[in-house]
Amino acid sequence: MLSIKNLNKTYDNGVKALNDVNLEIPTGLFGLLGPNGAGKSSLMRTIATLQSADSGSITFDGIDVFADPMAIRKTLGYLPQDFNVYPRVTAIDLLDHLAVLKGINNTKERKEIVEGLLAHTNLYQHRLKSVSGYSGGMRQRFGIAQALLGDPKLLIVDEPTAGLDPEERNRFHNLLVSLGEERVVILSTHIVDDVAELCPNMAVLASGSILLQGNPQQLVSQLEGKIWQRTVSQQDAAELENQLPVISKRLFAGRTVLNVMADTCPDQFEATDAGLEDLYFSTLHNHRQQVA
Repeated sequence: MLSIKNLNKTYDNGVKALNDVNLEIPTGLFGLLGPNGAGKSSLMRTIATLQSADSGSITFDGIDVFADPMAIRKTLGYLPQDFNVYPRVTAIDLLDHLAVLKGINNTKERKEIVEGLLAHTNLYQHRLKSVSGYSGGMRQRFGIAQALLGDPKLLIVDEPTAGLDPEERNRFHNLLVSLGEERVVILSTHIVDDVAELCPNMAVLASGSILLQGNPQQLVSQLEGKIWQRTVSQQDAAELENQLPVISKRLFAGRTVLNVMADTCPDQFEATDAGLEDLYFSTLHNHRQQVA
């Protein structure tokens, strides 16, 4: 169990990145959902001991993260949003080098671990290729391989599927599900579908604050009978946005699909099933209304 209590962080430029964050994260996949600039990476970097907090506490399996950062690093795997690699180094050589840095010094043991991780991430057949020449999805899978060195019990992945094609994204999802069976995996993302498909627990973060948390299906069920939809022209969409609580809009076949959250059906709208995207956008909509 990862426990985060009353966590606060303000940068030197005055930006309050984390505002009294409280989370309890059990074993399994946990989705941290929020827009760009919400504070997700700040929270991940703080958990990973890459930056300090102004106040609050983080504990994991009895380890006080701030008091004993070396202890948490021994049981932590981290795939940052921007994972850079050395040029012209093969995957097997680079992973072996990273394993040495991780403290795996026995040559035979290290060889078995490195080859096993490359096989687990479906990269063994590409082990002699330069990682800098990998596709985006292959590089992300290599990032997971390096994060799994030392068999961490806490795994953090920050925006892992951004930019991946559908096939690579699906492959990466399957890998994350297998990893979440025996460890805490935090999936930080702004992609709603990633959380909807993978995570039994989630939270929404915006402006450095946790706006809601819980089981996605249970949270979405609270919106049943409150989401209404209508397909209109772009001109009509602009007018309706000024009149109704529009939580989202998207294009479909050249026209605009509006979703509205209301207790009663607006004129010419029709009921539609609520989804996690509606929950996410309605939460952000309400938050913006409050801070406006």
